Amino acid sequence: MSGGGLASPGWSGVAPLPGDRKREPLAAGAPLHPIIKDVGEIHSRLLDHRPVIQGEIRYFVKEFEEKRGLRELRVLENLKNTIFETNEHILPKCEQAMHDNLNEAFKRLRAANNMIRRLQEKEHEERKLQTDKLIAGEEKRIVHWETFMKEQQNKRAEVDEEHRKAMQRLKEQYADMEKEMAKYVSF
Repeated sequence: MSGGGLASPGWSGVAPLPGDRKREPLAAGAPLHPIIKDVGEIHSRLLDHRPVIQGEIRYFVKEFEEKRGLRELRVLENLKNTIFETNEHILPKCEQAMHDNLNEAFKRLRAANNMIRRLQEKEHEERKLQTDKLIAGEEKRIVHWETFMKEQQNKRAEVDEEHRKAMQRLKEQYADMEKEMAKYVSF
């Protein structure tokens, strides 16, 4: 086959195809027309598989949709049963278990909250006691410091007084020594 048409060894012309029709003038006229028509039918039966393929496709689609429809129907039925069982049996059990567990958790949280509140109160009291002790200790230190400073001032005053008296005695002593030296220098 060449050019998409039928060729015979002794015939040099090309037979027209239904999709590939070339218009050639008919030499003999009427007897050639039925032959061309028969060749076209033979060609479409042997080489044109579209009608057969379309039939097979329609059959496949029909079978697929029927099987798919039944499978989806079974899936939907299973889902419906599962949802019914869940709503009727599992959901009430879960709600009851959740309610019981939440009540227990709430009781535990309340107890823990009370314990923490008591611990905070104790800690606050201890801090207050420590703060009071620190303030009392600071006040004692301030009083002690003031007493110490007064004692230091008194001692300083005493030392200053002793120093002043010692300086006075030394001045008198040096004055006496100068007088005595003045006696010896005049000789």
